[in-house]
Amino acid sequence: DTVVELQSKNLPGEITAISAQSAQPSQYDLVVLAMQEPQYAAPPVKTLLEKIGAAGVPCLSIMNIPPIPYLARIRSIAGYNISRSYSSASAWAVLDPALITLASLDPQAFRPPNEPENVLQVGLPTNFKVAPFEKAEHNQILNRLQNDIETVRYDLNGQSVELPVKLKVHDSIYVPLAKWCMLIAGNYRCVQDKKMRSIKDAVHSDIKFTSEIYRWVGKVCTSMGASPEDLVPFEKYASAAHELQHPSSAARALLAGAKNIERVDKLVQQIGAARGLRNDELDNIVARIDSWLAKNREIETA
Repeated sequence: DTVVELQSKNLPGEITAISAQSAQPSQYDLVVLAMQEPQYAAPPVKTLLEKIGAAGVPCLSIMNIPPIPYLARIRSIAGYNISRSYSSASAWAVLDPALITLASLDPQAFRPPNEPENVLQVGLPTNFKVAPFEKAEHNQILNRLQNDIETVRYDLNGQSVELPVKLKVHDSIYVPLAKWCMLIAGNYRCVQDKKMRSIKDAVHSDIKFTSEIYRWVGKVCTSMGASPEDLVPFEKYASAAHELQHPSSAARALLAGAKNIERVDKLVQQIGAARGLRNDELDNIVARIDSWLAKNREIETA
């Protein structure tokens, strides 16, 4: 396989690394929410969210779990109590739903072992599928990003190449929910009672069973208002999963002793139950992750 190595310090543009306390959101056109959800519970980050809310800056989330204000845009689940799926539900109250959109983070990125913390490897190059904002002027920012990324080329052994990771702007607010099917059928099923397995093994060890849970999550999404065209066919996902030969980031975090991870599994369980839908495998996934988190927290307090 061809590997393209990109060093951000050699790319055009400017990168400024500053603390959450020093950041001034009003100086930017767009905020990207790119951390794991539990990190937003940290006091300095909660304060930064308050500053973002006060500045009225549009936010693009690439979190696996949607920020609560984004889910407020989906009328079919308005009023659902989903706070138990979040490490700090109150942190999100400061953001205006009209200023939040979400991307389906389909590219599988991970930190390779024995590499510095600033090295990130993309194992499954594909697209960030972005839902629209409510306001046209904010969608213009997304469209400009999409077009700029489309035109970028890199030099690889004397050849000009484009990277297969792009930003694709869609008209439906449900498109990013397609990632839920993948997370439940693959990522969270990497977590076993006493060990972890790769996403490939989670998907392909029993392909029929995986197909059933994948399609059930899709049913939850369509019950919320998504159309089948908003979702990714199982066959396409199963084919891509052959390349996912590492455990998911959630599984690796639990194995490393994490006390909190993003709980899309619990969110889908809660929404499904509220809509009269439940699934034994999803219940098992939630219970298994709850058990890992409980053990990790016990170790910390021991």
